[in-house]
Amino acid sequence: MKETILDFEKHLKAKGFSKHTIRAYLSDLKQLQSYLENVIETKANVAEISFFQIRDFLIYKSNLKVSNRTISRKVISIKEFFAFAKSIKKISTNPAKKLSSPKYSSSLPKYFTEEEMRDLLELPDTKTKFGIRNRAILELIYSSGLRISEITNIHLKQINFGQLTINIVGKGNKERIIPLTKIAVEWLKQYISIRSKFINEFSPNNLFLSKSGKLLSSDELREIIQNYIHQISNRKGLSPHSIRHSFATHLLNDGADLKAIQEMLGHENLSTTEKYTHVSIKEIKKTYFKTHPRNKNIS
Repeated sequence: MKETILDFEKHLKAKGFSKHTIRAYLSDLKQLQSYLENVIETKANVAEISFFQIRDFLIYKSNLKVSNRTISRKVISIKEFFAFAKSIKKISTNPAKKLSSPKYSSSLPKYFTEEEMRDLLELPDTKTKFGIRNRAILELIYSSGLRISEITNIHLKQINFGQLTINIVGKGNKERIIPLTKIAVEWLKQYISIRSKFINEFSPNNLFLSKSGKLLSSDELREIIQNYIHQISNRKGLSPHSIRHSFATHLLNDGADLKAIQEMLGHENLSTTEKYTHVSIKEIKKTYFKTHPRNKNIS
């Protein structure tokens, strides 16, 4: 199984999956391997793994109080893995084909209010090179709705300053062109003007660099942004990804077309984007009850 997992990792990288997704998939598969070898003490031979062993692994995890959402992710990881194993003829029959995911309630995406977003954008100390870099990153995410992994992989040539756009290669190596706000472009220009202060002989061509001049990793960037988030809000569930949610929610609240938001976010299916309509309806109802003449208190 170990060898097939390594082949699967190469396959995911070639398909353009994010580092975060690949790490999660591999973790799930290694947990399955560990369960087979250490819990039920059998060989983790990919050609001999049965549907019942996989099912029992998921039940085992569920009994450890792992959430249904996480179990569902493990089902996806395992189904993808065995479908790949069958495609390269490591197995003749896919034991995971009939696996089903447990139901779970899908929570609405957490997002910042417009006021919180303004406060967040203004937190970096732009008297320092790190503050300028971080302000440029925050403005870029809020301007474009990019994923953290997409931000860290950006190269300068992807930005068209004249057209105020950025060309992104996202999940599945799919390209999309996203408009940028003028203020985001201005902060990008400011960062580029001082980017040489980050560079050393080992620096890659990626736009955003760490303090050591290396690639600014997704984990490093998440930590930087999370530290800013803690300064403006204690609301549970807010994360760096919430800036992407805020981008979509604020656009929708101000009348943007859902299909256009789908294109900018890089969602394959419109149903993935439709979760923002529930957030928008919540805001609409709040405004309705606050402003409709028949809802106002009569003195």
